[in-house]
Amino acid sequence: MYVIHLYAKRRCGVAVLNIRVEDHVRDQLRAKAEEAGVSLSEFVRDLLLGAVVPVYEREMKHGDEPAPESMRIVDRQVLSLLHRILGRVLPEDGREVDGDLEYQLMRARILEEGFTGEYWYETSGFRTELSSRDCARTVDILQMFRILTYSIDDLAKQGTPVGEDLARDLGFRGFDHNNALESHMASYVEFLMSDGRWQELQPQVQRHDDGNSHWPMLDTYLRMLAEFRKIMDARERGYSRNDFLLTLEELQRVAAARVHPSRRSEGGG
Repeated sequence: MYVIHLYAKRRCGVAVLNIRVEDHVRDQLRAKAEEAGVSLSEFVRDLLLGAVVPVYEREMKHGDEPAPESMRIVDRQVLSLLHRILGRVLPEDGREVDGDLEYQLMRARILEEGFTGEYWYETSGFRTELSSRDCARTVDILQMFRILTYSIDDLAKQGTPVGEDLARDLGFRGFDHNNALESHMASYVEFLMSDGRWQELQPQVQRHDDGNSHWPMLDTYLRMLAEFRKIMDARERGYSRNDFLLTLEELQRVAAARVHPSRRSEGGG
């Protein structure tokens, strides 16, 4: 175990932050610091500052994409032309989702006249972006549950099946469709599974109202994921499927992480 000492200037002095990391993590950080030409403390402090002191951060809520307050003239020209083309190839009955010629010409005029208060037409139905971080989190969560599922199945084949309660705690329940972010992540899960990936998790999704947990689950999954990463980090890297399977004790550790630390008993779990 290694302790990294970080010093941050304040008006009234210097604050010291001690970070304990495993020796191999220290070695990896030191190698990165040498590549950057800075000390280990400076390298880690810069990483922390990058996480908590954004240079620019626009507040964004999940839901409908907000209408732009302005558009470049070239974008207005392109969109206007597309509306005019689309309007002339649509059926005259106007039953298509894109409406009819009159509707598309109306949208073209909004852009040509620069009616910014009506630009919402161009973003209506679009959702705010699911960040690359949240996309990666979603994939990591699915991958964790895939390995948990494989591990449970493997133990059963070995004649040491896990209990029903533990198996239930280690099942994927989807995300809360009433939470804006989790609902977006649920849509991403549906998209990822639509091409056949993570099929082993499909029965779990179907058992839980097609992936609607009806309760916020992201924080629970992230705690489980943190414990899962600790387990994997302590292992030597392997390449076969069995190298990624968890033991019964490791499965119990991941399941115990579901409970928030403030609600855990003195004895854990």
